Amino acid sequence: MPTRIHHVGVAVADLDESIRIYQNALGAQLVHRATNEREGLEAAFLRVGDGEVELMAALRDDSPVGKFMAKRGPGLHHVAYAVTDIDEALADARTSGLELIDSEPRIGMHGTRIAFLHPKSVGGVLTELVEA
Repeated sequence: MPTRIHHVGVAVADLDESIRIYQNALGAQLVHRATNEREGLEAAFLRVGDGEVELMAALRDDSPVGKFMAKRGPGLHHVAYAVTDIDEALADARTSGLELIDSEPRIGMHGTRIAFLHPKSVGGVLTELVEA
């Protein structure tokens, strides 16, 4: 079961400009920045108060974030929930009849195990489970 909201993912057109805006306007602190060539993604994690925001920019138009941006433009991409045991959380999701995007956990941008649930199963928002 989720223990808390881990972070909120936001798709952006210009990562550097978005980081600047979050830092200057919201007082956010950059805590981690990484690139995942396989996923065609560059991301920055910013601490805002007790929470974290993941700003994501597509490296390619055919990447998941690139396709999201082409269809919807910049904005809320996903909500991530911390779970202590991702295998158990995925089993619970399956048992509850939720549609999984990832049937098995994979390594995310922070080096932790993650898995996504399909938006149509959880109210229209892409949901990420993060083992934390």
